[in-house]
Amino acid sequence: MATARINGVRLFYEVTGTGEIPIVFVHGSWGSHRNWDAVVPRLSGSFRVITYDRRGHSESERLDTPGSVEEDVADAAALIQHLELAPVVLVGNSFGASIALRCAVRRPDLIRGLVAHEPPLFSLLAHDPQVAPMLQQVRERGEPVVERIDSGDHAGAAELFVETIGLGPGSWAKLPEPMRQTFIRNAPTFSDEWRDPETLEFDLRWLDRFDRPALLSKGEHSPPTFAPVIDRLARAMPRATVIEFKGAGHIPHVTHPDAYVEQLSRFVRTLAA
Repeated sequence: MATARINGVRLFYEVTGTGEIPIVFVHGSWGSHRNWDAVVPRLSGSFRVITYDRRGHSESERLDTPGSVEEDVADAAALIQHLELAPVVLVGNSFGASIALRCAVRRPDLIRGLVAHEPPLFSLLAHDPQVAPMLQQVRERGEPVVERIDSGDHAGAAELFVETIGLGPGSWAKLPEPMRQTFIRNAPTFSDEWRDPETLEFDLRWLDRFDRPALLSKGEHSPPTFAPVIDRLARAMPRATVIEFKGAGHIPHVTHPDAYVEQLSRFVRTLAA
């Protein structure tokens, strides 16, 4: 366990394993480096695994000023450089996948391969009439979550997010208690993400800068807004492979860690071949 001063913010990180290939994990909204606890022990015997708390989350510093996705991207790149890890396999889930994708196109020199599960880049679907009603529903459900955060009801906001946007009805009670507490603790940073106009944006033309292999994944039981995003990204990435985690949803690394590790390990080994 260690901390580093990155872009003026103290970031907490952990390095596990001594393998030749470094894998850097970027967690999603509300979470922390603990989101990856189920897969880190399974990977650290073969790879060097780096997890960290994004700014404003858990053990990392939260500034008084609102955060932004671009700051998260800059932090990821700077942490890779600070630890002298490049080139790395950069892995992200949900909003962490959005950060990983942006980092890959901003700094492809730092990346050996990219792994992204269901980034909420809903701007890619803006002109799809079949998806538009679902996106409007997400926006309508998000506002009450942010209102609860602003009122100080972080527990209520976290539960409402999980139940209505993140994972689906009944999911809050199924989450391990430590994960629920992490959601509650990190609620204020979600408010920053929600208000950042860049959060859901992505220009597919940016991918012209990225020519490394990529593994894009979706869950069989995930909310229906994510699969079309993956499909559009895949069509714009000539070296992308798309997989679906059977029986899983938005957090396969938590619910189906064995399958997740198998797919990730297979992909990383192809990069070393």
